[in-house]
Amino acid sequence: MTPEAVLLLVVAILVVWGGLVASIVALRTNPERAQYPPGGVDDDEAP
Repeated sequence: MTPEAVLLLVVAILVVWGGLVASIVALRTNPERAQYPPGGVDDDEAP
């Protein structure tokens, strides 16, 4: 493989795995929503 192809492969891998790591970190810091907007499934006062 050419150096350009290897570089593009590394960048693509970093983008994909970086997004996975970022989403895991975001879910660990705020795992569940405390409140939902009105009209959701759990809202008893929804029309």
